[in-house]
Amino acid sequence: MVACVRRLKCVVAYDGTDYSGFQVQPEQTTIQGELEAALARITGESIQVYGSGRTDAGVHARGQVIHFDTASNIPLEKWSFVLNNQLPDAIVIRSVEEVDASFHARFDVKCKEYRYCIDNSPVANVFRHRYADHIRFPLDVEAMQRAARHLEGEHDFTSFCSAKTFVEDKVRTVYEVKVERLGDEVWVTCRGNGFLYNMVRIIVGTLVEVGQGKRHPDELRTILLMRDRERAGKTAPAKGLTMWEVVY
Repeated sequence: MVACVRRLKCVVAYDGTDYSGFQVQPEQTTIQGELEAALARITGESIQVYGSGRTDAGVHARGQVIHFDTASNIPLEKWSFVLNNQLPDAIVIRSVEEVDASFHARFDVKCKEYRYCIDNSPVANVFRHRYADHIRFPLDVEAMQRAARHLEGEHDFTSFCSAKTFVEDKVRTVYEVKVERLGDEVWVTCRGNGFLYNMVRIIVGTLVEVGQGKRHPDELRTILLMRDRERAGKTAPAKGLTMWEVVY
């Protein structure tokens, strides 16, 4: 009797501090590697995990989405428990559902949301240092928000992606860039149909320079038009970035 193969979709959260990113790499500890190793122990199958996107070393996730195919007969309602029992504490399966065989975690994405946290207190919060970039000098959040509006819409984001990006089409649609102060923290939320390599972190690094008074908010419009990475700001540290949600 041929086993029935199911496609399962999972929402995964992880602390990326001690991992070399999501994607499997030779001789490196990665999120995908840990997930595939856990699935092999549970099912005895060689299972490939597909993610909604790659996160770099040190980047976290609250709502990364993966899918995989399995012939295992483990009941759907037990998958979260079984997987979490096999995964390191830094990786948690938040939910599991069965989906149609045509579903793809990467290619079916409609919108991704990333959030970046800045600890803007005079003295760093020791309990947030793994998840926030500490900037002790005051930031002008209103100026940062004015600058952020220039990034919304469909643009060529060549100026806001790493020079290591090999993707030729650098046009993306950004639905929203929001900057807000929540107590001692400043949060930058980016929602769009997709993001280039280091794009969110470069956006944040540039907005921080606006917040420090080093750039005028309207300068971001010019930076976009120049299509030159050297025109934008520094790449913000990975630890402040979280893949927050993926929408299908």
